[in-house]
Amino acid sequence: MAALGAYAWQREKCRPVLPPGAPPQTVTIVPGARVTEIARLLHERGLVRHPLVFRLMVIERGVGNRLKAGEYRFFGWQTAEHMLDAIVRGDVVHRRVTFPEGRTIEDMALLAQAQADVPAADFRKAARDAALVRDLDPLATDLEGYLFPDTYEVPQKENAAPALVARMVARFRQIAEPNLPLVRERGLSLRDVVTLASLVELETARPEERPRVAAVFLNRLKQKMPLQTDPTVIYALRQAGRYDGNIRKADLAIDSPYNTYRKTGLPPGPIASAGRSAFEAVLHASPTRELYFVSRNDGTHEFSATLRDHERAVDRYQRHRSPAADPVAQDRATGLRSVARGN
Repeated sequence: MAALGAYAWQREKCRPVLPPGAPPQTVTIVPGARVTEIARLLHERGLVRHPLVFRLMVIERGVGNRLKAGEYRFFGWQTAEHMLDAIVRGDVVHRRVTFPEGRTIEDMALLAQAQADVPAADFRKAARDAALVRDLDPLATDLEGYLFPDTYEVPQKENAAPALVARMVARFRQIAEPNLPLVRERGLSLRDVVTLASLVELETARPEERPRVAAVFLNRLKQKMPLQTDPTVIYALRQAGRYDGNIRKADLAIDSPYNTYRKTGLPPGPIASAGRSAFEAVLHASPTRELYFVSRNDGTHEFSATLRDHERAVDRYQRHRSPAADPVAQDRATGLRSVARGN
């Protein structure tokens, strides 16, 4: 009789309940869940024949205080023992989210929700925790520019957004902190560098051009010339809820501290998260006197140190374009008021 009981017990532990081809079942174990609650949940999903089976297994192995919260995905071929092992190890479902360079907090919130099922509202809230960079940037009011663009694995748990944001800031620190002596040597604050890097990131996708773009902005700042860069206008329009994917002539006059057509100097802070290349381009800007650049319409730019040379470049690359194709670029190129758009 004892042998029969032992056989039945082994069968309960080692034989799957669902057929091998059954669709996977998702089980979310909340923090603080008791063994009885977990056992009932597994039974409701059809993963164990009776809640008592799971409870007795936990007692048999003495792991009642080692069951980890999180989201688990179990398949038809898995046995009760497989599932208990997974919960003890904490083999929770992980999703990946990729944040490309040049994205704002709002962009990242939507990506986190779409790719990793992290609620966008939770991400936005976590990204307002400027205390995470207070030692690096006492002026920061949020984490715009300090969430490093990369690919991250996101465990599915209740505090996923704060954990993800903290990892992104930690990754930023890995890039920024070794460069702090050079930042000070350049006579800049880290906030200045991060802000400039965000402009460089959005003006050109060509790594080899970034040190020259950075030099143009730095040279303009030294001469107290307005930066006149479109990405700041786009950021201002987005803040005002007015951006529809296009910039019109009237948009260049938007009253915003981020509008570098109306305001001299740097905008109040970063307007996106820059990658390592753009960050380092600011610290290693090309030793040039260039003050202008204009798009060649192929993703590259023509750089000029004088207004005369810039006029010639505009004649070559912009004046022949149809105003209907890009009326704002035409207006700006004709008036020679700006650093021409890069992307």
